[in-house]
Amino acid sequence: MPDLLLELFSEEIPARMQAKAADDLRKLVTDALVDSGLVYEAARAYSTPRRLTLNVSGLPPRSPDTREERKGPRVGAPEKALAGFLKAAGLASVEQATVRSDPKKGDFYVAIIEKPGRDAKDVIAEIVPDVIRRFPWPKSMRWGDGSLRWVRPLQSILCVFGPETEDTEIVDFEVDGLKSGRDTRGHRFLAPDAFKVKRFDDYVAKLEKAFVVLDPERRREIIATDARNLAFAQGLEVIEDEGLLAEVAGLVEWPVVLMGAFDPAFLEIPPEVVRLTIRANQKCFVLKDGEGALANRFLLVSNLVAEDGGKKIVAGNERVIAARLADARFFFETDKKVPLEEQAKKLGAIVFHEKLGTQAERVERIAKIASYLSGLVGADQAKAERAARLAKADLVTEMVGEFPELQGLMGRYYALDQGEDIAVADAIRDHYKPAGAGDDVPLAPVSIAVALADKLDMLCGFWAIDEKPTGSKDPFALRRAALGIIRIVLANRQRLRLRSILGTLVHRIEAEMASDAALAQAIDNVISTRNLGLSAEIHELIGEEISKTHRPDVEKVPAIADDLLAFFADRLKVQLREEGARHDLVDAVFAMGQQEARSAAGATGKTKNQQEARSAAGATGTGKNDDLLMIVRRVEALGAFLDSEDGASLLTAYRRAANILRIEEKKDGQSYSGVPDKSAFAQDEERALYAEIETTASAVEAALRAEDFAAAMSALAGLRGPVDAFFDAVTVNADPPQLRANRLRLLSQIRAGMDRVADFSRIGG
Repeated sequence: MPDLLLELFSEEIPARMQAKAADDLRKLVTDALVDSGLVYEAARAYSTPRRLTLNVSGLPPRSPDTREERKGPRVGAPEKALAGFLKAAGLASVEQATVRSDPKKGDFYVAIIEKPGRDAKDVIAEIVPDVIRRFPWPKSMRWGDGSLRWVRPLQSILCVFGPETEDTEIVDFEVDGLKSGRDTRGHRFLAPDAFKVKRFDDYVAKLEKAFVVLDPERRREIIATDARNLAFAQGLEVIEDEGLLAEVAGLVEWPVVLMGAFDPAFLEIPPEVVRLTIRANQKCFVLKDGEGALANRFLLVSNLVAEDGGKKIVAGNERVIAARLADARFFFETDKKVPLEEQAKKLGAIVFHEKLGTQAERVERIAKIASYLSGLVGADQAKAERAARLAKADLVTEMVGEFPELQGLMGRYYALDQGEDIAVADAIRDHYKPAGAGDDVPLAPVSIAVALADKLDMLCGFWAIDEKPTGSKDPFALRRAALGIIRIVLANRQRLRLRSILGTLVHRIEAEMASDAALAQAIDNVISTRNLGLSAEIHELIGEEISKTHRPDVEKVPAIADDLLAFFADRLKVQLREEGARHDLVDAVFAMGQQEARSAAGATGKTKNQQEARSAAGATGTGKNDDLLMIVRRVEALGAFLDSEDGASLLTAYRRAANILRIEEKKDGQSYSGVPDKSAFAQDEERALYAEIETTASAVEAALRAEDFAAAMSALAGLRGPVDAFFDAVTVNADPPQLRANRLRLLSQIRAGMDRVADFSRIGG
């Protein structure tokens, strides 16, 4: 079977674009081949700094003949319908169509369209120019007088097609004045002359002779192996950096690893600064000694074999790195002369958001939130507030101005240098964490308080001004902030009533945006006398108390808090699913929590007001769909229960009961929710089931109050025997109607009792 070899040779392609460009080339060409009827055995794309290469093997020499039948209008249809059919089918007249008969629809026209196959070479000659012209570069350019856009000027196109054992043919086409051929070039300096190739094996071998390693994976392997060997020979170890390795492999066609050195005095700078300086400015790897300390050595990757063994290349890199490290040392020493408290004063000149104030105003909010949260997470209040006030101070330092990636980390160094408590310094470093899926989570109480405060202020602030993520757009990384809070809470087993906290903070931000100092102070007074994490909705208490004198617009705050809580629910679902939890179990637990919250909110007939209803819900263990830790524990217990024989059987029984109720309630136009009449039971199985439902309900309530979800599931398991016996022996839709209605109410008790633990209607499988 013939193979296709395509190479697009250009000026240097940015390293960050190469992998995706190679994949795009493979997909665009192979999709077009398949659409044309040319199926293939394998396809692989490669990239170097100056070329994209595609090898497609096992292509047929011709596309297959095709025969298509296209149904048309009935015989005798209007002229316009016939004309449209003939045009779409490519027929000159209706005589070229075939008439078919249908017993029901009568006679109708059918166009039989037969297309002969084409030479693969001709198909490729059409596909490749089209792919080149519409190639999806993130950035592209035009050059000279041509109209073609490419990432860098395209210099030549190699395109040959043919069998593995015979001579290949050039696939002839032209793109913007560039004619395809079989010529390519090797290394820019070591082998700049053009040479001809026949097929892929020949192409790879000749490139190797011309100092080009085609496969980026092999270039990475060469660099990694040579770097480890060179470091080992000096008793050192390479600090692994996969991102840098991939980038450097995209900068060279013939990798040569060399070692350089810098003045050991620079090791007095924080190691993260040394590493980032060398990495960012010179794309070099740093080394550590046997004890894990940073060494005054670095590894660079050259793109050529130098006559002097690379001495001049190393010397040039050493001069640049020495200058860069000298700058870094100057920044570090300059920053240390200014206390973080003084640096923090400069934050008033930096606008965080036009509606949310300056960075200084935001720091003040974070400090208050951290103080509020400290008691909930077991942190020292003074240390949490101190850390929050200093957490953003390093943003105005020289070092972070040069390397924004070091924010927080440099703050820790400066805090320790000026004698701050270690817990405060660590919190300054850790309050941005987790910055991503693979990042660590803060574990120390002070760090937890400040990290949560930072993220809660972000979310509440942007929700208050209605700047929420939409679709794929999340310019303020609010999804990451919510996931960060979830990970911190779950990793540290923290019990936080999010709705209370979110509503309170939104109230506070609304007051600040309104420039109402008296209102803000009133809110602070309420918070100072109450626990921010009470199960009672503290933001509703705030609304009630401050509305007496200040009359703020408090009606919208609970809705904002609820919307933000729903956002957390979605993020938690994502997190749990990534950890392997079944999505339907997560939905079942969340739906149950929402039902409980609605039930609590509707309990105003038994309590003085909605606030008391919510308090009562909190006291009974219900309405806890804002307690992330309890949600996770309930999902885990539900999964374990359904994996058991009792759980699987009871789920089947639940569905049977729910389906019967759904059908009968729809038919009768009424609900059968409610308590059945015990005196109307006609069979022992009814009585036994009702008695077990009462016993189970008490056990489930007690388990939920104790937050023992495994015990709640175990209590449900007691229903299995009586439920099975009921369905085996009892006819639900029986006469008289009173008996039927009573049995339907008994089924509603099964549904209600199980939904007390989770919404089983949302569980699949």
